[in-house]
Amino acid sequence: MDEHWIYYALAGFAAQLVDGALGMAYGVTASSLLIGFGLPPAVVSSTVHAAECFTTGASAVSHHAFGNINKGLFYRLLLPGVIGAFLGAYILTQLPGDAIKPWIAAYLLLMGLVLIVKALRSFPPKSVTTHVRPLAFFGAFIDAIGGGGWGPIVGSTLLARGSPLRETVGSVNAVEFFVTLSASLGFLLGIGIGHWDVILSLAAGGVVAAPIGAWICRHVPHRPFLILVGLLVIGLSLRTLLKVFA
Repeated sequence: MDEHWIYYALAGFAAQLVDGALGMAYGVTASSLLIGFGLPPAVVSSTVHAAECFTTGASAVSHHAFGNINKGLFYRLLLPGVIGAFLGAYILTQLPGDAIKPWIAAYLLLMGLVLIVKALRSFPPKSVTTHVRPLAFFGAFIDAIGGGGWGPIVGSTLLARGSPLRETVGSVNAVEFFVTLSASLGFLLGIGIGHWDVILSLAAGGVVAAPIGAWICRHVPHRPFLILVGLLVIGLSLRTLLKVFA
């Protein structure tokens, strides 16, 4: 096994802790670390999604146990998310996906600012029913190509539109299991999946963190939570933009 397995496990723990609590950033965090170790983008994305099949499954069970899942929202996100993830993964194995990263980063930067404004003002929660399916398809497609982005794109957009925090995070996390499974199938058909030492280390750390993240999601106050989400999205987006244009 790679001598860096403990670092992969700690990265998986930290990434899933954030993802389970905020509904985002596992893929973005883990992908950034793996790219830093020199793995190519397609291998990074396939490895992270394979690991997420374990971590998101544990996270989905945890959110269900804590009552964080809105079934209506879950089912509206499910099928388009699965289709988008498979297509994005397969396309990434055939074409370079780096060209669209600055556009997605700019979009996420804007969404982070919207979330902070929302946290500082009073917006009554509402049921979001329009354009959910196209959002799920787009979020899953970009997630597969970029190695992460399902949570920031889908979760941030729903929260900015007024969807209740706890149900949004829980539902988006639950659907993410099926999104990562579909993406992994696309990668398997396109390039195969290797680097099992990295996958299992990431998964082990993530599975341990999943119930802790779900507990944090249920008990952390609403307004500080949204500010934290906004700052996280802005920070990750700025980092991506700086790397692209440096």
